[in-house]
Amino acid sequence: MISRSRRLVTALLCAISLAGVTALSACSDSTAASGTKVTIGYSAWPGWFPWAVAQEKGLFEKNGVTVDLKWFDSYTESINALSSGAIDANSQTLNDTLASVSGGAKLSVVLVNDNSTGNDKIIARQGITGVADLKGKKIAVEQGTVDHYLLLLALQEAKLTEKDVELVPLLTDAAAAAFVGEQVDAVAAFAPFTTKALERPGSRAIATSAEFPGAIPDHLVVSEQMSKERKKEVQALVNTWFETIEWIKQNRDEAVRIMAKRGAVSIEEYKTYDAGTTIFTKQQNLDAFTPGVTPAHLNFQAGKIADFIVSNGLAQNRPNFDALFDDQYVKAVK
Repeated sequence: MISRSRRLVTALLCAISLAGVTALSACSDSTAASGTKVTIGYSAWPGWFPWAVAQEKGLFEKNGVTVDLKWFDSYTESINALSSGAIDANSQTLNDTLASVSGGAKLSVVLVNDNSTGNDKIIARQGITGVADLKGKKIAVEQGTVDHYLLLLALQEAKLTEKDVELVPLLTDAAAAAFVGEQVDAVAAFAPFTTKALERPGSRAIATSAEFPGAIPDHLVVSEQMSKERKKEVQALVNTWFETIEWIKQNRDEAVRIMAKRGAVSIEEYKTYDAGTTIFTKQQNLDAFTPGVTPAHLNFQAGKIADFIVSNGLAQNRPNFDALFDDQYVKAVK
């Protein structure tokens, strides 16, 4: 499976100013925004593979929308493609969406695909039995990713801070390899690199995303312009998603075959990722979109993530997410 790096990136702005003259970029009138076809970007994460099922089983067409489902080997490129207007919609994390918003992108979250419930892990060498034992140890992690965020949450719970450990910044695949090669004491990573990391004899997961409900939500995100001007197509995408999830429930074996093929893993390996990704029902979507003060609510998580990206220098400005969450499409699903 090709990695879902989930790297926080700064959005590409659709307007740039030079010598007092504003030049609009192609994103303001791109063919993606004006045509009848909808281009959706997605990459390697189990919570997004149902889109491949929708495509193969003709469910987009059934719901009256023509979709160009665009696969990105580089997840980061998909983030930039949405921010620049090269695609209409993308599958991405809340962390990355907020980072793009802080850079000036105008986006709308219209669907919660899933929450990570175990597929993001902190894995440690033999002799380290808990997060508290990480004090003074070397931890490999891709800085700015949700796994970096997960690490900070786990350290905080153990009454430690980032200053109490030695971070070794590496891309996620290299971080897992460094851990297996015994160059570091622990690694924070996501599936499938968790599988690679656990090849180190005696290693074990000492914390996972399952212990921090709601901390890592994944979404379908569209441009603000599309949400305002192409409501029919956005509704069709959201309708298709829920119909696809129902189809998967009724045709589990065939669905797993399709998703494992898209992820370039065996059916058996794909099944090991199942429990670590919780696909959201319509009711779970509605609950998440509802403003609240617990981890189950998107506005609550957005506040915590915004603090994270600013405090770690990943964005200069705290993103304004007052109008980011658009639940009208989920509410309209029959």
